[in-house]
Amino acid sequence: MKKLLVLLFLVTGLSVFAQKNGVISGKITDKDGNFSLPGATVRISESNRYTVSNQTGDFEFLNIPAGTYQVEVLYLGYQTQSQQVNVEEGKHAVINFVLVSGSSTLNEVVVVGEALRGQARALNQQKNNSNITNVISSDQVGRFPDSNVGDALKRVPGITMQNDQGEARNIIIRGLAPSLNSVTLNGDRIPSAEGDNRNVQMDLIPSDMISTIQVNKTLTPDMDADAIGGSVNLVTRATPNGERISATLAGGYSPIRQKPIYTAAFVYGNRFMNNKLGVVASGSYNDNDFGSDNIEATWVQDDFGNTYVEQQAIRYYNVQRIRRSVSLAADFKFNESNTIYANAIYNWRDDRENRYALTYDDMEPIYNGETIAGFTGKVKRENKGGIDSDRGKSRRLEEQKVQNYSLRGEHLLSPKVDMDWSVNYATASEYKPNERYIEFEQEDLEMTQNLNDYRKPLVTTTGEDLSSFALSELTQSTDDTDESELGAKVNFRFPLSVIEGQKGRLRTGLRTRIKDKQRNNSFYSYEPTAGDLTLADVPNVYYSGKNFNPGEKYVSGNFATATYLGGLDLNNALLYDKEADPSEYLAVNYKAKENIYAGYVRWDQDFNDKLSMIVGARVETTHIDYTGNRVLDEEELEGVIENTNTYTNVLPSLSFKYDATQDFILRAAFTTSLARPDYYALAPYINNIASDTEIIAGNPNLKSTYAYNFDLMAENYFKSVGLVSGGFFYKNLKDFIYTYSNNQYSAADFATDFPGQTNPVPTGEQWTLVQQRNGDNVDVYGFEVAFQRQLDFLPGFMKYFGIYANYTYTDSKAKGIADEDGNERKDVSLPRTAPHMFNGSLSWEHGRFSGRASVNFTSDYLDELGSDEFNDSYYDKQLFLDINASLKVTKNLRIFAEAKNLTNQPLRYYQGVSARVMQLEYYQARFNLGLKFDL
Repeated sequence: MKKLLVLLFLVTGLSVFAQKNGVISGKITDKDGNFSLPGATVRISESNRYTVSNQTGDFEFLNIPAGTYQVEVLYLGYQTQSQQVNVEEGKHAVINFVLVSGSSTLNEVVVVGEALRGQARALNQQKNNSNITNVISSDQVGRFPDSNVGDALKRVPGITMQNDQGEARNIIIRGLAPSLNSVTLNGDRIPSAEGDNRNVQMDLIPSDMISTIQVNKTLTPDMDADAIGGSVNLVTRATPNGERISATLAGGYSPIRQKPIYTAAFVYGNRFMNNKLGVVASGSYNDNDFGSDNIEATWVQDDFGNTYVEQQAIRYYNVQRIRRSVSLAADFKFNESNTIYANAIYNWRDDRENRYALTYDDMEPIYNGETIAGFTGKVKRENKGGIDSDRGKSRRLEEQKVQNYSLRGEHLLSPKVDMDWSVNYATASEYKPNERYIEFEQEDLEMTQNLNDYRKPLVTTTGEDLSSFALSELTQSTDDTDESELGAKVNFRFPLSVIEGQKGRLRTGLRTRIKDKQRNNSFYSYEPTAGDLTLADVPNVYYSGKNFNPGEKYVSGNFATATYLGGLDLNNALLYDKEADPSEYLAVNYKAKENIYAGYVRWDQDFNDKLSMIVGARVETTHIDYTGNRVLDEEELEGVIENTNTYTNVLPSLSFKYDATQDFILRAAFTTSLARPDYYALAPYINNIASDTEIIAGNPNLKSTYAYNFDLMAENYFKSVGLVSGGFFYKNLKDFIYTYSNNQYSAADFATDFPGQTNPVPTGEQWTLVQQRNGDNVDVYGFEVAFQRQLDFLPGFMKYFGIYANYTYTDSKAKGIADEDGNERKDVSLPRTAPHMFNGSLSWEHGRFSGRASVNFTSDYLDELGSDEFNDSYYDKQLFLDINASLKVTKNLRIFAEAKNLTNQPLRYYQGVSARVMQLEYYQARFNLGLKFDL
């Protein structure tokens, strides 16, 4: 690190000795829309010098000898343009380009339609990026019915999403779990609102707040290293080059609960002070009142080989999600050498929920020899809700917020050296105040199980009586999780070439990230002072099986009403006895601090006009300071455990890019990356549960997963705006993390694993330990292909069709995983590695009308390793069909219609084999109709 600091000072000192040459810079915009054009190739015709325009359309050439030059701009979907510029010693020459859309085919200029302009912006960036990426622009996102960033991302090759309440939430890149990927906003890390992990909730950010989505599948040394699967960078709107006004107003319908959907969005941007100051403000609002229908089952197998359901639940959800987002971006151009940018975005989602759950629990077989003749068990009827307030509305309220504030600058220190820097502060939080549960239970009931169809098992019972359902649970809890990150970085760039006449650049920089995270939950139980209470004594609501998506045979029955639960005055000591329940929160509360310091060196070198190379290394040092609780039998705080650790990772990389032709590109890369363990997995808590002879513990000694990555990619770009690409990838993961379970855990084992801690395991007994541990290694490999093209070479109306399709195959082999008996699991794949992923869409656009039908398919895959094969959990295959269309009424006004999930694709998990359902949850389709105004 000291050597890097010295290097930075030396680089800064070069500015004193570099005044003989000059600089060329400028901006590239679209004439029709006055939009900036990122990813343009800008060449100096008299040499092999070239550069690429950045996200705001700006470009820059350093260290240009005095003279007159011809500068040329090439952009897919636009006509090539060139201008002459004169460079003087020590001066800054400015030259701007305004491109006209259209592509040349057989000496003909073909006008590129409005729909293709966004695709052109994305493909130009993807083509000219130095690493392997996929890029989608806001215009492309707008062509799909995707309301949040997660839904938009599932259109990208190699990406699938795990859903929550029918919306895409957790991102899986190239079959690698969310914990192995990263998400940034304008290059700054987004914290996680969840308590256990580092996952970024992609359904929290509306898609209409994002200008560009960049998926980096290989890393360069100047990028944060914690992204084994890939890094997603969400780029917010940049300030426009002139006045821009845009507004969207839409209404929709959610059939599952027959409720409306409301959506609104706006954008306003302009430049002031003789174009020195640019400002853009945007906002988004979405209100969706819907729900889901769910059945769940837990399967067991007895000593005689009988497989049956130990627990089954029928769950009826009413959910309202209100998503709000506002952002502000500004830039101030002091002069051609110094510009400062400011960005702020605030995302806030309220999730209100009532859940009515009928549960057949603790089912025990009645045997006739080795055959099961029937079952006995208990029935629970539970309502989850919240307090009756203006915000809670007698529903459980989950409030998630993510906000990011950043300030950055770009400075030309001399004709040979430029510098950029940034400081950002981001927070994420999840707050669930006054979450309430009321449950009534009837025990010792005879039950039967219809297991003719394991996909939809049915448990029935006789003898249920509302007056026999006694109050078994009345609770209120508050969950509070928050994370903050303060980041800063500085980068320097200057020309450095070892081959005369060829472009070379050296970049170096420093980075720091200061992270704080804590979870502070509370939980209380209540008993009425008036005595026993039954389900017959309270207001009831009845749910039949009518229109229940898993089948009308599933009848939920009677529950306490949401308004009754929400109106209870639980803190009135005259009505209720209140008691804290530490078993629900002591072990899960923790504090975490992480300081990450990084430095890098990156060297870009062109060997000729076709072959270029990037070589470099990144060093990241991580210091952690965690605090967890030592809990005795779930309820007693025995003490607090603190743990600190420091480790350093060196991450080299080497990549090549070969421009076989202007439009055919070959890429090869060797990179290294890492994934830090989830926060709660590192927390040094120990929860001794003597009643179950079980220990659940964190593992502060977990190592980061370290990966060696190899990638090959070939891309061919069409001048009429399109792409065909294919590539292979291989990743070797060292010390990957999995859930370890050992049911033969002894006192000696505890003494070895937790030195200095009081040993809860009696000598001679065997308990169960559950803990996150490092496995040996995982091999992940696969390939991906993509094709997108307007079929403008076909005759008649066929030429207005366009195709967008991609497919990814991924496989993996994991070693070093043991089952609960300590035996190594063989032929185990890495959890959350989806073997097959496919996206496809067929569009048609002509004149004022455009329409698109889209499909998204993901095959089933292992989601979580159980104690053995029987208990492994799988995420089942999914197939979504969406359609949308729009009609341009006037030059500035468009009407659009959208339909999502026309296949009524459920969220489904299964246990061990596909037939054994664990969870089956339906959401039905959603429809939207609206107006969009764009000036």
